[in-house]
Amino acid sequence: MNRSTTRMLSRVKAVYLFIREHGTVSTTDLSEEFGITHRTVQRDLHVLQYNGLVESPNRGKWAITRKKVKIS
Repeated sequence: MNRSTTRMLSRVKAVYLFIREHGTVSTTDLSEEFGITHRTVQRDLHVLQYNGLVESPNRGKWAITRKKVKIS
């Protein structure tokens, strides 16, 4: 994998772990925590949502699903 893909996957994993640790969070929370733009947060959340790992119970708020995940 190239560096940008590795960096993106590491960030997506960190976003997932942050949501898991803090419960329901907003895109603004994630943007501020990771120092990234709202658009980048949306792209990362889309990857997680596509894989069934997060859901948006309220517009702009995100929480993890009950899907089992092995973190390595």
